Amino acid sequence: MAKRALSSLDVAGKRVLVRVDFNVPIEQGVEAIASYDQRLRATLPTIQYLVQKNSRVILCSHLGRPAGKVVENLRLAPVGDRLAVLLGKPVKSLKDCIGSEVETAVKAMRPGEIVLLENLRFHAGEEKNDPAFAKALAGLADCFVMDAFAVAHRAHASTVGISKLLPSAMGLLVQREVDSMNKALESPARPLAALMGGAKVSDKILVLENLISRLDHLFIGGGMAVTFLKAAGYGTGASNVEADRLEFARQVLAQGKAGKVKVHLPEDVVIASKFAAEPPEAKTVPVSQVPEGWYIMDIGEKSARQFGQGLKGCKTIIWNGPMGVFEMPKFSQGTRSVAQAIAGLRGVTTVVGGGSTAEAVEEMSLMSKMTHVSTGGGASLEFLEGKSLPGIAALPEA
Repeated sequence: MAKRALSSLDVAGKRVLVRVDFNVPIEQGVEAIASYDQRLRATLPTIQYLVQKNSRVILCSHLGRPAGKVVENLRLAPVGDRLAVLLGKPVKSLKDCIGSEVETAVKAMRPGEIVLLENLRFHAGEEKNDPAFAKALAGLADCFVMDAFAVAHRAHASTVGISKLLPSAMGLLVQREVDSMNKALESPARPLAALMGGAKVSDKILVLENLISRLDHLFIGGGMAVTFLKAAGYGTGASNVEADRLEFARQVLAQGKAGKVKVHLPEDVVIASKFAAEPPEAKTVPVSQVPEGWYIMDIGEKSARQFGQGLKGCKTIIWNGPMGVFEMPKFSQGTRSVAQAIAGLRGVTTVVGGGSTAEAVEEMSLMSKMTHVSTGGGASLEFLEGKSLPGIAALPEA
């Protein structure tokens, strides 16, 4: 069901509260924010639109997991500093998100000015969707814009509570996320392929259940390939097999054999004698030759090349999950090779799920080569599972 767009909300000269997602990996240090600022860049169009409308822009976000308490190294001011650089315009960071001092600062705002409220999760009422906390936030503004897709699957005060109290709409980022994934799911150019990776089948089982009848091709890598290889009758060494998902994997493989969807499993894998970034031994072997006691860490070079070739014939690609233990450089090559192959395709719609997949694409500077890279890990998964996201469902209809 279509939700109200930003263009349909009267924001000119108004105080506009915008829920953004600036939950960047701050634990890597303030200086690293510039290397992982996709979420900041993604919301720039909404902020710039509001500035052009002479709105007083009040940004709110969470950062980390402070559990309802003030945690000094989870303050948003450094993020606000980076945002100011990206906008080429001052961003005033406040020391709280509600209260008299915040209200005074907001009242003093001039048209086109931007403030960033302090970390919402410093208040326990945020995650509890406390009505009083939502009312205090709503009292700062004339209207509300939901532009934080990454937390749209959370029923929090700033994602659900506020939209019941103020005239509300989707931001440009949320609208782009919804439109891109809806198109890939409901009206894709064919052939349609899903490239699924990540640690576990259980993380993606609902996605596969929702997608499998729509797909022409299914490529499986990452840790979840271990369970599928086991289901196909291969030895998987010491790798983690999800025994309770073997039957589901067999059902997917059976659909492949029946010709309903072409299922592509790795033909070779990179294995290690120890699950570690620098194991005593590592080598590439055919999937039929994984020794006892060894761990599958990545898809092999041959598999990465075959996945890339197979994807060439597709017109829409949904990618969610890395092909190996990407955070360990020695076992990141499968993901890198497949990402580069996808980035090199022309005339193809590529929708990349959030989380670690988006981080990999961002780290490789391939963002501009993809049609859409989601800012939401859990949210994009739930969307692909066919679930309703509370933060979007709460918004008024168009």
